[in-house]
Amino acid sequence: MSDPRFDAFAHETHMKEALTLAREAVARGDEPFGSVLVRDDTVIMSESNHEITESDIRRHPELHLAYRACQAYDPDERAEMIMYTSTEPCPMCAGGMVTAGFGYAVYSVGGDEIAEFTGSESPIRSADVLDGITEVIGPILNDQGRQIHQEYEW
Repeated sequence: MSDPRFDAFAHETHMKEALTLAREAVARGDEPFGSVLVRDDTVIMSESNHEITESDIRRHPELHLAYRACQAYDPDERAEMIMYTSTEPCPMCAGGMVTAGFGYAVYSVGGDEIAEFTGSESPIRSADVLDGITEVIGPILNDQGRQIHQEYEW
C-alpha cells in the first residue's frame, strides 16, 4: 500500500475476519463471500453474502456495505475506509463502490481466479471499474481464501 496512513493497519487480521464471514455465509446456505469495512484500523461494519437466503441478488457483501456506508458516512469519511473482502468485487459490487468512494479495496481471491471455481469469468476486473476512485489491492491470504472456494465445491 502506498499510503502511509494505512501501512500500519492489521491487514491480515481484517482479511481473516472477511474470510470468517465467507465461511458463515456458506454455513447459512449462501455462497462464500464476506467483507469488512475498516476505518482507523477498526472494523466499523461487516457483511456476508445473503443472496440465496434472502432471495436478493443485491445482497453481495461489498454492495451492501457500500450502501450502508453511504447512509452512515459522508464522502470524506468513506475515502478513509478500506474494504477487505474475501473475493475481488464483481462488476456490480465495484459499481456500487464507485459511489461509496472508499480509499482502498483489499481482496483475498482475485476475479481472475474465481472462474477456476465457478466456471464463469467476469468480463471486467474491479480495478478497472474503480480506477481513479478506489485503489484495489490483492491478493492477501490467497491460499486461505482459495481453500474456502475449494471446500464450497462450486
